[in-house]
Amino acid sequence: MHEPGATLYVVATPIGNLKDLSPRAQATLQQVDWIAAEDTRNTGHLLRHLGIEKPLLAYHAHNERSASHLLIQKLQAGESIALVSDAGTPGVSDPGATLVAAALLAGIPVVPIPGPSAVVTLLSAAGFPPGPFLFYGFLPVKSGQRQRALASLQSQPWTLVFYEAPHRIQATLQALLDTLGGERRLCIGRELTKLFETIHCTTLAEGLSWLASDPYHLKGEFVLAVEGAASAPPEEAAQHDRLLLALLSHLSVGDSVRIAMQATGAGRNALYQRALWLAQQEASSSPQGEC
Repeated sequence: MHEPGATLYVVATPIGNLKDLSPRAQATLQQVDWIAAEDTRNTGHLLRHLGIEKPLLAYHAHNERSASHLLIQKLQAGESIALVSDAGTPGVSDPGATLVAAALLAGIPVVPIPGPSAVVTLLSAAGFPPGPFLFYGFLPVKSGQRQRALASLQSQPWTLVFYEAPHRIQATLQALLDTLGGERRLCIGRELTKLFETIHCTTLAEGLSWLASDPYHLKGEFVLAVEGAASAPPEEAAQHDRLLLALLSHLSVGDSVRIAMQATGAGRNALYQRALWLAQQEASSSPQGEC
């Protein structure tokens, strides 16, 4: 570990079980001059558990810019700072990126101290095929924006991972069902690593009924893993391309996609993206007129 002094340490803290704090993270919190915390009360509880006494500075979503300026001044004066969030890693769906960017710009060393991750914790127990995944974080709060965000992910073949709060979990599962359909596999992680940890794998069609089956299922912080879009079989994809090309020779992209949806039952987003690509290929291969 770097010697303390003029260094910003980005320290991952437990997402629930305090025993998950790494020895390196504990040593870092013990050695630094200051600890910048998303919620000083939560971090104070962790420090008391560890028997560590350090001055705390509030660093959260509502004061990131002003607090970053103060913290950079302390770092430039040769002091060391550990940046922590309430749970997990700062800067990953939590405040932190602004301070890290400012420190890098100022030439201050930034040292990550890795640790627990709710995303990886759920994926390790979900049983999904290994491979790429897309971590989205929290979906937009407003329903229209949430639907548009999910529509943009509809044809994404990678596993999709979301965070969600208890008061929005039902609305989010409904939006996932409405946009992605009911057949995709869903894994719900609730209160991960805590006393009442629950990991329930089902389908999007059954997710809401599972939530409603027990009032305790609605409590706690959630991580959701959703199966990516299935790839169309090669022959089916080729048939779609032939249909789209025939339609595009006479109609606009929008009209071609609408008719192709009715004829094939395929999703709009996948057909629309393919139609755009085919139209671009046709345009690029067309002979250029002489000037």
